Amino acid sequence: MKNPNRKTISHLEELPNVGKVTAANLALIGITDPKHLLGRNGPELYENLCSATKTRIDPCVCDIFMSIVDFMEGGEPKPWWEFTSKRKQIFTTPD
Repeated sequence: MKNPNRKTISHLEELPNVGKVTAANLALIGITDPKHLLGRNGPELYENLCSATKTRIDPCVCDIFMSIVDFMEGGEPKPWWEFTSKRKQIFTTPD
């Protein structure tokens, strides 16, 4: 797991768990800078992406969004799958 400095990063792909596809998905919903994640909600970002693409995206993307919001708000970098159980508590529908 890469350990970026949240105070100085300026590109989404510098975030833990974010590659080109996730950065493009974030850009689709108006998140173009890591600082845009401050004060946001991972599940809401996920729902926004599903609405923007008019498809139900793999719920693991929600886990990624939760992980990067957590990181930008001061949490340690964690693998996205550490957020799966929390997501499953939020969304009661089967995956």
